[in-house]
Parts: sequence; structure tokens; C-alpha cells
Amino acid sequence: MAGKSLSKLDAPKNITNNEKTLSQNDFIVSKTDAKGKIIYCNEMFTKMAGYPASSIIGANHNLIRHPDMPKIAFKTVWDKIQSKKEFFGFVKNLCADGGYYWVFAYITPDLDANGNIISYTSVRRKATQSAIDIITPIYRQLLDAERSGGMQASQQILNNLLKKHNLEYDEFVINLQKGAKI
Repeated sequence: MAGKSLSKLDAPKNITNNEKTLSQNDFIVSKTDAKGKIIYCNEMFTKMAGYPASSIIGANHNLIRHPDMPKIAFKTVWDKIQSKKEFFGFVKNLCADGGYYWVFAYITPDLDANGNIISYTSVRRKATQSAIDIITPIYRQLLDAERSGGMQASQQILNNLLKKHNLEYDEFVINLQKGAKI
């Protein structure tokens, strides 16, 4: 497929439990246009995702969206970055071979001289195992809520979780990455 951009339809259908892990000093960097199409990716991105850069450039970033990720997670991303705010969060990404890898993501909008969003830059690093252990059942609960009650049900569960711990979303995920327990 070299030379042709991939789409979500090209994502693997055979999902496996094969996990790839980043090392402590690895960083995945990508940049998308304002619509989410990849315009730059570093070598670590292609290594972890398992696609050649020639196929990833021009593809929508949702190509690597793992089915274990709740939709509310991506709504949270878009709500924050489209309002010109930074996003921090945990993402389980899908590899070309059907495996996966976890990241702690930082996404920021890139603005032109007039303050308009022209692109987004994302830097991802290794998610801590303690955070993955906590976020995995939360994401499962959010997915179950989405299946039965839509994204509103998922949003309500997330809101209740944050309220219970008296935390804003950013505080919650940053604390998890730092090793906090809930």
C-alpha cells in the first residue's frame, strides 16, 4: 500500500491482545491538519503503529483508534482542542497487525497569526502501568454505557467519577500518570 493513504476502512479487523510498549524515553510525535488528517509523523509513530509513513501521511488519525476506546474520550479531545485548550489523556491505539499500545497523550492546537486553528500537534509517551490498570476498567464502563445509553450516558459516568474524586479532567489524568490511586 505504499504511496496510498489509508482510511479507517483499512484498519485491521482481527484485533489481538498483542501489546507493544514504548520505553521510558520514547516519544511519538504527529501533526494533523484541522480535520484530523496526518501531515507529519515521526519514526516512532510508524514503528508503533506498524504502518509506513507513506501510508500514514494523509490518513485520518482515527485509523489507529482501538475499539476498546470509548467515543466520549475522543469527544473530550475534540471539545478541548477545538476550544484552543491543551488535552492530556490515556489512549489505547490500534496497530496495523491488530495489536495495541497505550500512550499518555498531549495534544495542542496550532494557531496562525490571527488565532485560528490550522493544525494539531500530539506528543505521546509511555503511559504508566498503574494508570493503565486504573483507566482500563473505567474505559470498559464508559463503553458499556455508550452501547446501552449512548454518549450522554458515558459522559454522565465520567462526570460522576470526576465529581466523586473532586477533580477536573486534566487533574485526574495527570495524577494517574504520576502514579496516584483512585
